[in-house]
Amino acid sequence: MEYLSTRGQAPVLKFSDILLEGLAADGGLYVPAQYPHIASAELARLSRLPYGELAWELLRRYIDDIAEDELARLVVRTYTATRYPFARHPARAARITPLTWLEERRFGILELSNGPTLAFKDMALQLLGELFEHVLERRDERLNILGATSGDTGSAAEYAMRGRERVQVFMLSPAGRMSPFQRAQMYSLQEPNIHNLAVEGTFDDAQDIVKAVSQDADFKRRHRIGAVNSINWARIAAQVVYYFAGYFQAVDRVGEPVAFAVPSGNFGNILAGHIARQMGLPIGRLILATNENDVLDEFFRTGVYRPRASSETFATSSPSMDISKASNFERFVFDLVGRDTEALRRLWRALETQGHFDLEGTPYWARLPEFGFVSGRSTHADRLAAIRDVWTRHRVLIDPHTADAVTVARRAGIEDMPVVVLETAQAAKFAETLREAVGFEPPRPAELADLEQRPQRVMRLPADVQQVKDYIAAHA
Repeated sequence: MEYLSTRGQAPVLKFSDILLEGLAADGGLYVPAQYPHIASAELARLSRLPYGELAWELLRRYIDDIAEDELARLVVRTYTATRYPFARHPARAARITPLTWLEERRFGILELSNGPTLAFKDMALQLLGELFEHVLERRDERLNILGATSGDTGSAAEYAMRGRERVQVFMLSPAGRMSPFQRAQMYSLQEPNIHNLAVEGTFDDAQDIVKAVSQDADFKRRHRIGAVNSINWARIAAQVVYYFAGYFQAVDRVGEPVAFAVPSGNFGNILAGHIARQMGLPIGRLILATNENDVLDEFFRTGVYRPRASSETFATSSPSMDISKASNFERFVFDLVGRDTEALRRLWRALETQGHFDLEGTPYWARLPEFGFVSGRSTHADRLAAIRDVWTRHRVLIDPHTADAVTVARRAGIEDMPVVVLETAQAAKFAETLREAVGFEPPRPAELADLEQRPQRVMRLPADVQQVKDYIAAHA
């Protein structure tokens, strides 16, 4: 499998190269030259596999420069119950991502947050840690990982990379815009290879800095900069797996359609669903849910993609979705325009010069229904109502981001297939909002009882590219 840039002006590379590369040299994102297709008979066979073996069967189609037996060892070792210790239903822990039905065989929640940081990002980043270590050891290299987080990517990346001797992690987060639990998860880590940088601005400011550093070819080469954000293709590939696992739990017979509802900020999670669908998984609908930062909902309703300025980005009670520039959206648009790199570059030039592009009335917009997307937005009041309703009727606690997806999925009114909501995090990470919704703090694992009281290590910096570069240069 070869990988090419969405913008068509960077070298074609193999998996291990893009694993360490992150953003392509031309500013685009790496994608596979083609999506492998899985026939229905093969889907039936895959449906009988445990999660680790399913992950290997899918990932080996994207990774052919790591020996199959070695890849199998890394993948199966990653997806064992001991790596996901916070399962709420111990009897189902071996499934790794158990499906909890709220309405039997009609509406359910796929649990993706049983890993060490109680967030779905663990599902990909635990594997990324193994892949980084394997490739770096094989090449006798070291890597400085630069990332930005709106809440959960940072902690999941840091827990996956902590103590790995060939990796330094520099994680940017928006100062004051994450929950206390999220901040404490990151800032309380004491391993010397973990560096937390709180940026005075929004997540988009932090993400812009990561892109700017990555586009400085000389600095990137000199300091061996890599990425763990969802611009890293390996993360997307790992997330594809749980769509298959969720689908197989949701249907009585392989081939029946299923809708997936996905809380979306940076478009990486739902992009994995789009890819699973392109691979042949019978996904009937992909329901995209935003919060008040509804740039993506606006696009799917109107054809206009208009990222907002930092000053227009709301701080909400689903903070991991407080994003107005969806990095992974470029990968989807690349498919929407028929993988025409010149068309993609024209659209992104319009973004740079005009601040938006509009596909309504174009042949590309006419193709959009082929991809199965529907969308909607949710507000703080909607989140509270959804959390309260799911608790009152089903005795299940959900976090605010998952509540956004529940709200939008219910409004979508899909009756002809099961609807599976992808969980973002465990409710314990958002105690303040849960208190407001249900009147009590959600329980948390005993191992994390004192998390906010632990000593914290963090450097606060202005949203300035040069100051971040200086910090990296001094600590790499």
